[in-house]
Amino acid sequence: MPGLADRLNGIAISASAAMTDKASALKAEGHKIISLSAGEPDFPTPDHVIDAAFEAARNGATKYPPQDGTPALKAAVQRKFARENSLHYALDEILIGNGAKQIIYNAMMATLNPGDEVILPTPSWISYADGARICGANIVTVVCPAENEFRLAPEALSAAITPRTKWLILNFPNNPTGACCPEEDLRAIADIMLQNPHVWILTDDIYEHLIYDNATFQTIAQIEPRLKERVLTVNGVSKSYAMTGWRVGYCGGPRNLISAMNNMQGQTTSGINTLAQAAAIAALDGPQDYLLDRAKEYQQRRDFVIERLNGIPGMTCHTPQGAFYVYASVAGCLGRTSRAGHHIKTDTDFVTALLEEKLVATVQGTAYGLAPFIRISYATSLEVLAEGCERIKDFVLALT
Repeated sequence: MPGLADRLNGIAISASAAMTDKASALKAEGHKIISLSAGEPDFPTPDHVIDAAFEAARNGATKYPPQDGTPALKAAVQRKFARENSLHYALDEILIGNGAKQIIYNAMMATLNPGDEVILPTPSWISYADGARICGANIVTVVCPAENEFRLAPEALSAAITPRTKWLILNFPNNPTGACCPEEDLRAIADIMLQNPHVWILTDDIYEHLIYDNATFQTIAQIEPRLKERVLTVNGVSKSYAMTGWRVGYCGGPRNLISAMNNMQGQTTSGINTLAQAAAIAALDGPQDYLLDRAKEYQQRRDFVIERLNGIPGMTCHTPQGAFYVYASVAGCLGRTSRAGHHIKTDTDFVTALLEEKLVATVQGTAYGLAPFIRISYATSLEVLAEGCERIKDFVLALT
């Protein structure tokens, strides 16, 4: 049989997707699954956004789109960056992609050579590391420990930079921890990056509007304009606007990088779904007040989950200021045995046994680079969260 490409060696389906697939399979068998593994809002896409897509279809917007995005959507992104982030990009400094993931992959493919290094504050979203490895790059992790609220320590970042460093990837609010980056930390990070002009900076701001406790959001090119020519500011409509299935991401960055990324996009997907682009315009240019209402509901869910998890012996959980995840330690559960006889040596053992015995889907922290933790998504109803937390409690209390 013909062989497969070596570049996929060590690249697996993401743990969150794998757990969601397992949960779906069990659900199809008739089991009542509590799925807390997917990073997907349970809110509906707003009506005015759906109406915009429908109207675009009726008006004939069903032909091949421009490869880099429609002028109308790029202009809406331009307005968004100026309005919310005080960033000013020309239209040829903006690219539209099939979700933020394609934007990030385009950037890596357009810049990374074998042996280059990508600095990844950890815990981190699984796809950053895998995308870089596909390009032949090496991952340099900088651990952001729980005792520091999963914040990136500037001195640890500085120590990780070498002459081979090509990218620093920032993601705040963070997936999987929900950690935010205070202005003083971001300022210190910017000062370090000013001293290292050979390094690109990618900031994934997809959870920008999901912040709590009166925290404020700022992005690194906004904090330090002198870095703007080396920063790729990535965002999308998936999380804030509950549009995961529409698959629209966007970015702003230096013209030469955007041009190279557009070239890469042309070799894969070409342009983005025309109707989804029309919907994204409506999301970005339309009313924004409901985002605050949804953030308040997410905060209520967060507080609910934190209180219940911290009440379970053997589990501890910090209070995240953003996104819709909690990253709970299960260190106190290791070395024990479940009611069904599963020996819990690792966080992977924990989430596997939890799914099999209590039908609750979560994701092991090992997948994000820091164990022993589990990621729980609270992007679901309080009723589901209450049932999920009760099942987790029952599972842990039965450990011996």
